[in-house]
Amino acid sequence: MKKTLIVVIVLAAVVLIARPFFCNSDKKDDKVAEDPKQQPLSISANTDAFNQSFTQLLNAYNSLKDALVASDAEKASAAGLALKAAADSLKVNEITGDTSGVIKETAQAFTGTIAGSAQALAAEKDLKNKRKEFEMIADAMWSLTRTVRYTGQKLYWQYCPMAFDNKGAYWMSFEREIKNPYFGSEMLNCGSVEDSLDYSK
Repeated sequence: MKKTLIVVIVLAAVVLIARPFFCNSDKKDDKVAEDPKQQPLSISANTDAFNQSFTQLLNAYNSLKDALVASDAEKASAAGLALKAAADSLKVNEITGDTSGVIKETAQAFTGTIAGSAQALAAEKDLKNKRKEFEMIADAMWSLTRTVRYTGQKLYWQYCPMAFDNKGAYWMSFEREIKNPYFGSEMLNCGSVEDSLDYSK
C-alpha cells in the first residue's frame, strides 16, 4: 500500500514539474502559427511581368469606360480593339502560387470573355449595343481582378440601378466619384459605390 502511494506521489510530482515545459512548447507552436512570416505565399504575389500586363489591361478598360462616359462611339470602338489586344496579351502564365492551376484557368476564361466582348463592342455601331457589351466586360474585369488579386491600386465597383430599362448594371472604376458609362452626360452622376478592391495592403 505504501509503495503504491509513493509511486502515485512520484508520478504526480513528475507531471507537475513537466507540465510548464509542455505548456510553453504549445504556446511557442501557437506563436509560430500566428506569425505572418510563417504563412504560405499568397497568390497575390505575382511577377512584375504579370502586374505590368494587368496594368495595361486595366488602362485599356478605363479608356473604354471613359469613351462611353463621353458617349463617343468612335473612341469606344478604338478602345475596344485596344482592350482586346491587352486581354490577349495578359501574361496569365506569370501568375504565381497557383499549384493547382485553377487560378490560371479561371483567369484565362475571364480574359477570353473580355477579348470576345471587346471585339464585339468595337464592331457595334449603336452606343446602346456597345454599352451592353461593356456590361459583360465590366463584370468579367471585376471577377478577373478578384481572381488574380491584383496589387497595383484600389478599384471601385459601382452600380447604376436605371441602366437598361431599370435592370441595373455595374462597372469598375479607378475613382470613387461616379461617372456613369451607361448614360454619359444624360445622367453622369447616377449610381453608387457598391464595393472596392485593394490587395496592395
